[in-house]
Amino acid sequence: MYKKHTLDNGLKIVTEHIPFVKSISIGVWIEAGSKHETIHNSGISHFIEHMLFKGTDTKSAKEIAETIDSIGGQINAFTSKECTCYYTKVLDSHYKTAIDLLTDMLFNSKFDPVDIDREKSVVYEEISMYEDSPEDLAHDLLYQSMFKDSSLGLPILGDNNSVKSITRDEMLKYMSQYYVPNNAVISVAGNFDEKDLLEAIEAKFGHWKPSNISLREQEKAHYNFQHIDKFKDIEQIHLCLAFKGITLGEGRLYPLLVVNNVLGGSMSSRLFQKIREDRGLAYSIYSYPSSYKAGGLLTIYAGMGPRVVDEVTSLIYDELKYLKKNALTEVEVHKAKEQLKGNYTLGLESTSSRMTSIGKSELLLNKIYSPKEILQKIDNVNMSHVKEIIDEIIDLNHVASTKVGKINNENISPKEAK
Repeated sequence: MYKKHTLDNGLKIVTEHIPFVKSISIGVWIEAGSKHETIHNSGISHFIEHMLFKGTDTKSAKEIAETIDSIGGQINAFTSKECTCYYTKVLDSHYKTAIDLLTDMLFNSKFDPVDIDREKSVVYEEISMYEDSPEDLAHDLLYQSMFKDSSLGLPILGDNNSVKSITRDEMLKYMSQYYVPNNAVISVAGNFDEKDLLEAIEAKFGHWKPSNISLREQEKAHYNFQHIDKFKDIEQIHLCLAFKGITLGEGRLYPLLVVNNVLGGSMSSRLFQKIREDRGLAYSIYSYPSSYKAGGLLTIYAGMGPRVVDEVTSLIYDELKYLKKNALTEVEVHKAKEQLKGNYTLGLESTSSRMTSIGKSELLLNKIYSPKEILQKIDNVNMSHVKEIIDEIIDLNHVASTKVGKINNENISPKEAK
């Protein structure tokens, strides 16, 4: 059962008590990600995430690591398009140490100029590593192309030039705007005494001053259906196709999840079976929906040899045309719903996943759906919903694509494959 609490400074706390475990997961969520950036400070959210691990007024970077290691816990963070999360998982008896460490990092990080310069080199290497992963690069180029007129298209890591230009003052100014209690959520899942937990959180976060600065409203995304190729001297071609998807919080996401599951969301999906299993043309092929407050995508990915790009592309389009014409069978819809419910339920068996689920939902939607409500939403999907979402999303006249690899003029474009 979820509970919500709000401190006087506007900080929201969401908790789920799980009495039969011995762990507790705590996350501090900030609604600040690459979507909140500009081309000039692209990557600043991610870089701040790095810097919060580089030392505080009382602890060095090594001592931060030693503090969590000494209690057998875990601490980490991630930056996404729409938010940044700092989280820990520890034994339930050590939750106060975890809270102390998180608050020390959030409120007392030094942002030492020497550490900033050193960490920029680390981020440059992270960007290079990403560039060296052609599958990741294909997806990143897809976003940059599809959302080229929106901050949703900015890369989470930024690029070398934007990261190089980020200053200490800019990071502190960015934090003063976004790292405020009225733009944050603390989520907790695991075994705890509610009264003691809330007292510990209020003691550490109660002084956090809210901001009077109006947070910038994020515009709805504008979609660009372009076909982008990037030459890379590698053995495979990495292809991404994308359609306009569903925005975060819309009920129509559940029919789309069902359709995606049948199309390319599992090993039994149509694309996987026909292209990999039946013909052996690709090792990896899958599809997935992405949903954000500003927009969404349905993406198909395939990695294959250059000689079969045309064939695989044509087969994908054949399957999309068939889907458009015939939709799904009742048996497929039933199986997809059962698989989605099973995957969702199994994912709830860790305190970390529950902490993530309730924290992200409260931060971005201001609402938490119970597992029962989620399962009911999946169960409620019917054939009519499926047909409607296919008609809306699978628009073969509006498809974006990216290809990364040894591109040559003999490879037909996805647009020509239609």
